[in-house]
Amino acid sequence: MNNLLNIIIAVLIIGWLVGYIGFGAMVGNLIHILIVLALIGIVYRLFSGRRSGI
Repeated sequence: MNNLLNIIIAVLIIGWLVGYIGFGAMVGNLIHILIVLALIGIVYRLFSGRRSGI
């Protein structure tokens, strides 16, 4: 599951970069939704990581 989440985060960030650089004028601020989704995925991964049960 973590591997799939990493792939999704990477695709969202790459999509944001391509959209922002290539289509920034046409799409406007809507392209930033991709980076917000990627950041939510990163934060989710940080908080739902393995808990060390000592």
